[in-house]
Amino acid sequence: MDRCAVLVDAGYLLGAAASLLAGEPSRSRVSVDHTALIAALRARAEAETGLPLLRIYWFDAAPDRRPLPEHRRLRVLPRVTVRLGALTRAEGRWVQKGVDAVMHAELAELARNRACADVVLVTGDGDLLPGMMSAKEHGVVVHLWALQAADGDFNQSEDLVGEADERRVLDREWIEAWVRLREAAPAHPLGEPRPEIAQLLAAPPAAGHPGHPVARPGPEQPAALADETRQAAALKVVPTPRDLAHRAPAPAAAPASIVLRWSSERGWVDRPGTEHHGTGDSLPILAQLTTAEQRWADREEDITKIGGDAHEVGQVFARRWIDRLGSPSRLTPLWADYPRIPHRLDGELLRYAARFGLLAHKDDQIDEHDRYAIRAGFWKELAARVPGGEALGTDGPADG
Repeated sequence: MDRCAVLVDAGYLLGAAASLLAGEPSRSRVSVDHTALIAALRARAEAETGLPLLRIYWFDAAPDRRPLPEHRRLRVLPRVTVRLGALTRAEGRWVQKGVDAVMHAELAELARNRACADVVLVTGDGDLLPGMMSAKEHGVVVHLWALQAADGDFNQSEDLVGEADERRVLDREWIEAWVRLREAAPAHPLGEPRPEIAQLLAAPPAAGHPGHPVARPGPEQPAALADETRQAAALKVVPTPRDLAHRAPAPAAAPASIVLRWSSERGWVDRPGTEHHGTGDSLPILAQLTTAEQRWADREEDITKIGGDAHEVGQVFARRWIDRLGSPSRLTPLWADYPRIPHRLDGELLRYAARFGLLAHKDDQIDEHDRYAIRAGFWKELAARVPGGEALGTDGPADG
């Protein structure tokens, strides 16, 4: 048929873009506007081939072939089909498996079924050479696109370049229309937590318990609190609640049985006989407040609008929870337990965050820094929208 198809090797496309803009092929160094990218690919393919677009095929890899946030955003765009290979661990690094085979099979099917007259390949992998040759034998015109290389040299297989019917190089100007360099996180001295994490670590213990002073983060902190903050900063890694419970000296007037109250960390305990009525633990979780229609709308928003940054995920979750809770005044007891998020709600928050690929490449565990960032985002949203949040908004997680 007189149509064109575009087959994109995402590993090549995004890796080459990162190499050109950031000096290294790590995809995490760049932020991609997928809607703009797809529009640019379609416009360029139709202009170059003179044919209407059949479809853009996006080939990538993911752990267990489970779609990541970018894949979910891509597959709901018009004329886009996502095909996933596996991402596996080999010799201490992540390696794509099966992507070239899936791409080869799709190219062969398109050619054999005469589904298109021209195929645009955005790849550099020489393993696709047999598929390219087979497509040509079925009368398909093959266009091979390369991204401008950072060093001015080729970043494609020479055999692939030699076999293509038409060749083009996509220059830096074209690339910068849909990708930008992601801002690097500010450097901190060795052992010093990021600001939002340090603020959470410096938060006062829960109010209403014997020996626990009632305090709010502010410009003047008690000496004991300052000592605890300095101890946390001295650690080589971000400390867990258990680390702090063992390292921080108890106040002189406090009984020896006091433990650190925190979120749903493994090993968190409360003193026997503690009642949660009238505290944040009595509040309903988001699932209890969400209708079927809202759940569908939430999923649609997650797919199309939420980028998956850990801090943003915490804010989105908090926004929905506050809106559906109805009365912000019901959140007043929550401030007494800052920075501890109620146990059930915190578990729900982390499960929600897992949808955005924050478990990927980490052996199904959310990274310690990501967990802190998720919770800091939660507190930032609450501080901005509920009574009593101004104190936290000044010196708490909102500064992260």
